[in-house]
Parts: sequence; C-alpha cells; structure tokens
Amino acid sequence: MQRKRYTPGRTGSAARTAVVLTLGLGLGIGLTGCSAGTPVDDIAVDAKAGPAAPVAPPGRYRTLFEPCGSVPQATLRDLLPGAATLADRERDKAYRGTAAVTYDTDRRVGCTWRADTPDTSHRLVLDVERVVSYDTAVSDDDRAQEVYVRKQVAAGIPLPPTAPPTPTGPASATAPTSTTAPGTPPGKTPPGSTAPPNGTPTAKSPTAGTTGGTATGDPATPDPASTGLEPRVLEGLGDIAYLDDVVSAVGANSHQRVVSVVFRTSNVIVTVSYREQTTGSGEAPDSAELQEKARNLARLLAERLEE
Repeated sequence: MQRKRYTPGRTGSAARTAVVLTLGLGLGIGLTGCSAGTPVDDIAVDAKAGPAAPVAPPGRYRTLFEPCGSVPQATLRDLLPGAATLADRERDKAYRGTAAVTYDTDRRVGCTWRADTPDTSHRLVLDVERVVSYDTAVSDDDRAQEVYVRKQVAAGIPLPPTAPPTPTGPASATAPTSTTAPGTPPGKTPPGSTAPPNGTPTAKSPTAGTTGGTATGDPATPDPASTGLEPRVLEGLGDIAYLDDVVSAVGANSHQRVVSVVFRTSNVIVTVSYREQTTGSGEAPDSAELQEKARNLARLLAERLEE
C-alpha cells in the first residue's frame, strides 16, 4: 500500500484548529465593522438635546495697574503734607509707598503711603480688586456688583430705593409704604423713604463712627450731616460709588477722621481710604477738606481705568 507523504504541521487536528481560528477571526472582523458606526438611537437623542445655555460675558478688565505708581507725586504732596518736613531719604520713602502683599496681582493690588509729624499723621491706602465670576451664568460685572453692595451695606449707607410697584386696584386710604432696595439691612431706610417710627436716622453721621477709638460727640465740631458732607452715594464716579466719613476720638486729646471713597467700574472695585489724625488738639480734622482730596484722587483713578 502506498504511503502518504508526511507534511509537518498538517495533522488532522492541527488543520481543524487552523480552520476554526480563521473562521473566528473573520466573524470578529465582521462584527466590528457592523458596530463601528454611531447607533441610530444615539443620533436621535443628540438631535433632541437643544442649544447650549448661554455663557455670561466676561468683565472689561483682565489685569490691574501698578498701585504705588498710580498716584502722581504732586497729588501725594497734597495728601501727605507732613512729608515735606522729612529728610530727603525718608521723604522719598514716604512718596514711594508700600505695596500690599497679594498672591495674584492680576486679581488684587494695593499700596499704603504715610507721613507723620509731631502734631498730625496722614495715611493713604489704595485697594484695587478685579472680580471674576466662576459661574458661567453670572457675569463678572454682576459678581462685582454683589461685592460692592456688601461693602456699601457694611458701611451703613442705604442703597438707592427701587421703583415702587404700579397699583392695580382702587386707591387705599393707607399711606403708601416705601420700597426698600434689595440687600438693605433691617433698620436702614433708603433716602427719600419714610423714617422708622423709632426715629432711627437713615444715614449714619461721621461723628457716630467708632473707627480707631471711642466716638466723639464734641459739640464744637459741626455735624457733617447738616452741611451735605454725610456718608452718601456719589454720582458721576465709575458705574456706582459711595463715600463714607467716620470721625473718632483717640486717647484723651487726639482725633482722627477716615474718609473712604469706593467705586466700581465694570468688574473692578477701587477703594481710596484717607486718614488724618491730630495729636493734642481738641478739634477733629476737617471733613470737607479730606472728602475733597479723597474724591479728587478717586476721579483720577477712574480716569486711569478708562485709558
């Protein structure tokens, strides 16, 4: 009987295994090709998803200016009159100012200037904050307005009243109730509205402040509320602004007055704080003079932001 020629790797079981593997590989490739496309159901779901929610616009400012170099030296000479009596080296140091320590100069910067004499001390503090909203539904400007409102409420200055609702029914004999702006704390009444029955004032007087010591009630010091110098909302400065004025006694024969002007432009909030402290004088520093100087500097900084 004639024998078949032996061929390595071609035994019966090995051949069957090779056939099975070949068929399995072909079937796998076919299944992969069928499932590579996007399912029809998924396409239908994506088509019904609708448009994406709108994203709030970013603020106008992305960076901040260098604070210690933002105030001209002529302005500093006016704000720090005691620096003129200092030695050259100390005077230059007073005019250079001291930068605030911050961890992100694109978000917040500040500077402090100070000049002291035996009779008076002047200090100027500048704080500039760029507000960023991390909520895509809230713009940077709106978030900055929230921060600004908290500052004004903390200063005890009433917010402007909102417009009263239009009556829809017959007139009532009861006197209309004043409308309070959102965020106004209890006990505060916006300007122009009815005063509380207990006689609480609608705006605090600078002579009632407590910054730096016990408030002074010296009758020789005129009440700024009677001369239009009371803490108030300012017009024509940034998008919105206010001025605070606090006078207080320091020790037995010293007084200090701190005038702060705060304004917001887009997503940047600027605070100018100007303080004068007298030593051995029974009179408090002049309110009108300090307010004028602080407001002039604030206007200068607002103009710089517009450049």
